[in-house]
Amino acid sequence: MTGPLRVVIVDDEPLVRTGLRTILEAEPDLVVVGEAGDGADVGALVAQARPDVVLMDVRMPRVDGIAATRTLLAREPAPRVLVVTTFENDDHVLDALRAGAHGFLLKRARPEEVVQAVRLVARGDSLLFPDAVRRLATTRPPSGDELRSARLTEREGEVLRLMATGMSNAEIAAQLFLGVETVRTHVAGVLAKLGVRDRTQAVVRAYESGYVRVE
Repeated sequence: MTGPLRVVIVDDEPLVRTGLRTILEAEPDLVVVGEAGDGADVGALVAQARPDVVLMDVRMPRVDGIAATRTLLAREPAPRVLVVTTFENDDHVLDALRAGAHGFLLKRARPEEVVQAVRLVARGDSLLFPDAVRRLATTRPPSGDELRSARLTEREGEVLRLMATGMSNAEIAAQLFLGVETVRTHVAGVLAKLGVRDRTQAVVRAYESGYVRVE
């Protein structure tokens, strides 16, 4: 990736959009290339602005962030989507993560956390808060299939459970006494078998299905 990271902000509150723009454009490697006040306007804006990352409000009056995220991630190339929410226990956050959002950010986050989150998802990582995902998962009963149809190997199951705790590939490698490349291979296998886009969706599926138990 060359040049500054291109960001689009989607939120129905002008004050929130202004605050996020001010935070992001104070950084030399970030530039806001567009704003929208509703998910209904995101498709055309993204097609024109071609952002790397979209900061997406989860609750909007006409088209919410969940539907807008699904629309964006169905296109190629798809931007990275970072959901912005007021409350971390908002049930809509779980739906947005299931729809393919690469993580979520609280509106009360400190400026440095906002900047770090944008950079993180732009480079291809997922921004996952395991404790918050666990709490969200408790609001819905497990589906009961425990991902049996995915036919994960024993090692892939171990890797998925450690992913669900928020461990990085390097941390998983150290825990299981494996090489990092071997762990990457297992992670790729888990994503492929679950039919998901990234680690965040895999972890959500693991909790929702009951494959990873909520303590």
